[in-house]
Amino acid sequence: MAAIEQDPSTIHYRTCPLCESMCGLEIRVTGEGVVDRIRGDQDDVWSKGYVCPKGTALGHLHHDSDRVRAPMIRTGDQWEEVSWDAALAKCDELIAGVLERHGKDALSCYIGNPTAHNFSLARYVGMFIGLAALPVVYSAGTVDQWPKNLTAQLMYGGMWWIPTADIPRTDHWIIMGGNPQASQGSLLAVADIMSELDAIRARGGKVVVIDPRRTGTADRADEWVPIVPGTDAALLLAMVNVLFTDGLVDPGRMADHVRPGAIEAVREAAAAFTPERVADTCQIPADTIRRITHDYAAADHAVLYGRIGTCNQEFGTLTSWLVDVVNILAGNFDEPGGMMFGKPIAWTVSSLPNPDLADGQLVGKWRSRVRDIPEVLGQVPVSCMAEEIDTPGPGQIKALITIAGNPVISAPGAGRLDEALTQLECMISLDNALNETSRHAHVILPGLSALEQHHFDDLIPLWQVRSTGRLSEPVFDPGDRPEEWELLIRLGAMCAGMRNADIDVDGFDDGFAGALAEAKGIDPTVALAQSPGRGPLRLLDVQIRTGPFGDRYGEHPDGLTVQSFRDAPKGIDMGPMVSQIPEILGTADGKIDLAPELVLADLPRLAARLEREVNGLLLTSRRHLRSNNSWMHNVKVLVKGKDRCTLLIHPDDARTAGVVDGGVARVSSEAGSVEIPVEVSDEMMRGVVSMPHGWGHDKVGTRMAIAREHAGVNNNLLAPPEHFDPLSNNAAVNGIPVEVVPA
Repeated sequence: MAAIEQDPSTIHYRTCPLCESMCGLEIRVTGEGVVDRIRGDQDDVWSKGYVCPKGTALGHLHHDSDRVRAPMIRTGDQWEEVSWDAALAKCDELIAGVLERHGKDALSCYIGNPTAHNFSLARYVGMFIGLAALPVVYSAGTVDQWPKNLTAQLMYGGMWWIPTADIPRTDHWIIMGGNPQASQGSLLAVADIMSELDAIRARGGKVVVIDPRRTGTADRADEWVPIVPGTDAALLLAMVNVLFTDGLVDPGRMADHVRPGAIEAVREAAAAFTPERVADTCQIPADTIRRITHDYAAADHAVLYGRIGTCNQEFGTLTSWLVDVVNILAGNFDEPGGMMFGKPIAWTVSSLPNPDLADGQLVGKWRSRVRDIPEVLGQVPVSCMAEEIDTPGPGQIKALITIAGNPVISAPGAGRLDEALTQLECMISLDNALNETSRHAHVILPGLSALEQHHFDDLIPLWQVRSTGRLSEPVFDPGDRPEEWELLIRLGAMCAGMRNADIDVDGFDDGFAGALAEAKGIDPTVALAQSPGRGPLRLLDVQIRTGPFGDRYGEHPDGLTVQSFRDAPKGIDMGPMVSQIPEILGTADGKIDLAPELVLADLPRLAARLEREVNGLLLTSRRHLRSNNSWMHNVKVLVKGKDRCTLLIHPDDARTAGVVDGGVARVSSEAGSVEIPVEVSDEMMRGVVSMPHGWGHDKVGTRMAIAREHAGVNNNLLAPPEHFDPLSNNAAVNGIPVEVVPA
């Protein structure tokens, strides 16, 4: 009888690190060490088997032959793989040279979006910034959510205390400027979010989507309300007006936690913004505005949620503020089924008080060198980076460190930045890809793949609808390669003037872990003595043990530790969101500032917008379920099939412009022109066209073969650097005036 052949495969379980959905994965690895299947983990305490196409492609990311696995040094246009010692020595030489020739003001860095999803980077990028003490830091935050950070700091006293929608318990969900069908939730962590949307409708509730495009989310909702890009603040002020005028204001217990006089100040601010006054600007009938507001106010549990389309526009701060104002005035704040704050099992490093904001000054401590733009929460628009590199004079950037980012694709004014990077005397990229940005680097320092390191989300649980967590162990052994946290410490210390040979990484790490423990009232020696390891795993233990459910190093013997999660490999669930006001508030008087003076002062600018005529077409951005900004386009299974980098245009606008479905259009703005295939569809409202972001992989010198085959067009070539929300410094990449003609 023949012997039964044994299956040499092994099964690994972990959490997907790609987005707010945090899906549990079952990963099968063959005896040859190849991932041959990824599917949802049915027993995951959080996601219960759900997974999106991106999560199933983690094996392709890990095995990608184009992925940078060894450090590289560039000479001219030639790259050479070198040892880690040689690469770090080159970084040391480059940074020290710039410091000697130009001083500290010549150093800067850019922090990309994947940082928030990486076990090391998320926990140590703050330490890098603190060590390096760079005069200016740029980040993807100012093309994403900086209005949310500003309003959270103004209203609640913490820039990362951004409330989110408790959709599992709501009866009425209004979605503005968000498309969870593609994003899986943004600043909103829900497993299988579209099933939750369906569940709202199944239990007799209602879902309304307010968006210039009939998105995949709108197709699943009860109602789609088209709106002109950039006019969301006007609509929300009209809703506030209706709440007051029609006697629908009922903040409930929040009345005791709002700063005295603020509700009356909001009433006065909204008095002039009647539905009739804003209707033409928003292209939403006044009767519709009133009906939407009444339906929302009448629901037992309702929530208004605004996301990226409400942030990266010219009135991003006003809109972000008003989203919270509407929820508070209607009694749907800090209540189940309304807008609530997450309660992470492991507090995020970002939630610690920022000493730079201790004096209460959030804006204007310094100004950009070239355009004289005042900083906001320590940052100016990322579009400033190009001019700060290519404009001579004291303070000109000569050295740039990029951390998991691709601003040549993601930053407004991308063409100028692409040229400017060639002028740097020192550029170091901490990145796993030789992409459109890192191709300009002198040194590339690769990190580990997602499957070569632990994972436990750091920032995302701030917006999680349940307090759950799951510790993921590495699937593959990374060997003796340094991890990102070690590289960040070294680069930060080099920027501070230390030489590489003198940097004590372990010493810095001990000090960092001890300081975090001490910030939570724990003796650092106790925390270090009971550590399960070094680096981010040790920080995670501190975060869990001093968190709301932790053991506080023995004070609460039944509390959680890292070991608790190792003993519960499918995760731990500590329940749904709970009311946290006033405990969570960090404002000086312990009250919600419902009417910040900084925000109210911007209302005349919005009033002027109501009088401004819009001639021509407005451009908005979009994303796809199989895409994740610019960093998932080198995975064949995600980009194959129908071309997704197209110009979406309404049939009436297509006829007027003379373009046809399947043809090619030239799209022009004041910043530039691109040519792109046309997709005619009535999913766009009239007067608005849409291009996806994250494309444009046609640059010479990259090592992303599949992405080059599906290059697409970079929509940021059309984004004028001067278009941004002046309150938050966030880019206004939605609502750009464009002209469309046949190519």
